[in-house]
Amino acid sequence: MAINDIHTPVLLERCIELLAPALQKPGAVLVDGTLGMAGHAEAFLTRFPELTLVGLDRDLEALAIAEERLKPFHDRIHLVHTVYDGIGDALDSLGIPEVDGILFDLGVSSLQLDQVDRGFSYSKDAPLDMRMDNTSELTAERILADYSEQDLRRIFQEYGEEKLAARYAKAIVEAREHTPFVRSAQLVSVITAVTPVVVQRQGHPAKRVFQALRIEVNQELAVLERTIPAALEAVAVGGRIVVMSYQSLEDRIVKRALAKATSSSAPAGLPVELPEHKPLFTLLVRGAELATDEEKAENPRATPVRLRAAERIRRAE
Repeated sequence: MAINDIHTPVLLERCIELLAPALQKPGAVLVDGTLGMAGHAEAFLTRFPELTLVGLDRDLEALAIAEERLKPFHDRIHLVHTVYDGIGDALDSLGIPEVDGILFDLGVSSLQLDQVDRGFSYSKDAPLDMRMDNTSELTAERILADYSEQDLRRIFQEYGEEKLAARYAKAIVEAREHTPFVRSAQLVSVITAVTPVVVQRQGHPAKRVFQALRIEVNQELAVLERTIPAALEAVAVGGRIVVMSYQSLEDRIVKRALAKATSSSAPAGLPVELPEHKPLFTLLVRGAELATDEEKAENPRATPVRLRAAERIRRAE
């Protein structure tokens, strides 16, 4: 099966539309901070024949697939194995002081979701891994074995926004005294057993727990908190950034960072805003943009997406 048949990039045309004004000039550089299987990257390289692309990914398997897919553009790409908060170091290593566009497509990639043995899905039995970078040490299995009941409750509450966090943490700690958690079906079984039937009717009871474990394994929110300011710093005047989030915790971080970048730094009460206090960026879309009903029907993974975008209008003086 061709890679295009298993991977449909989310909001592809909208991303191109938003970034195009910054990428049409000769020598433009785009950073794809979440390269994945290079669906977005391939489209940008095709549409903009003079574009140079820097692709970042923490997943070595994704990088290998992307490298193969992007062979026709080999002289215009730089692929870097790094978590996306390493964007500054990656650009420094390539001698690129600033870029014209940045794209982030956050969350779990299609590759990671579709490969059962990665353990990201609660609907299929697999080892409790959940690492986006299989060279890192922390796995979901280790978390379920080593974290205290209090810490499990905390991550389920904070990263899964799970109302039954305390109940689930208690059940997990009790269950692991008899049998260690090594496969996802074990975890789903324990969670389902202590979930009221009325709650089960509202959706899969393990969904939020799996999200929380994945975020903890990969430190996704802590990384994102560092990433957006670093990315904004790399954008040239006239350059643009587009970020797609898939859950409210990610989107909140992006929204807060963009709000700061697009706000005046003038102290309250100043009668006139001095030039050095003017915003560095301007928003390109109002609020968070959602996928159309048509796109959701064609690509169900676009259903939860929230897109935000901004353009740099000046450098700090």
